[in-house]
Amino acid sequence: MKTRNFLYVIALSFGLFATTSCSNEDNDGETIVPIQGKYELSKVGSADTNGNEVLFDAPENESGCNKDYLDLRLSNAAVIGDYDGSSCTLTETTGTYVRSHNDLTISVGSTSSTSDIMNLTNKELKLKDKTTGVITVYTR
Repeated sequence: MKTRNFLYVIALSFGLFATTSCSNEDNDGETIVPIQGKYELSKVGSADTNGNEVLFDAPENESGCNKDYLDLRLSNAAVIGDYDGSSCTLTETTGTYVRSHNDLTISVGSTSSTSDIMNLTNKELKLKDKTTGVITVYTR
């Protein structure tokens, strides 16, 4: 009888532990993938009147050159790389970024823009500018 009660207590304890340890933690929809990294500009676009995304290859990427990029560093520095012209001259602009939940604000000089982080995975960063509604897709 003691063994049976002991097993019952163990099973009950295990059940309580499993219930509390597997609870659904609320993260306000925020993704847990770190945002730091170097992302190549891939696609740009917007949503149509029905809410469907219309994306196309980024015209900012110069043909024959590496893709423009956004490098978000651990130090909160944001480096924007732009390849331009037939010689693919690289111009880097440095600013800062701040992530607050699913918002990303990038500031360069006195100009800043805030975007919704629509998708953040190990391979993609998709942003939607809060002012213009422009969607920008970066890939790692």
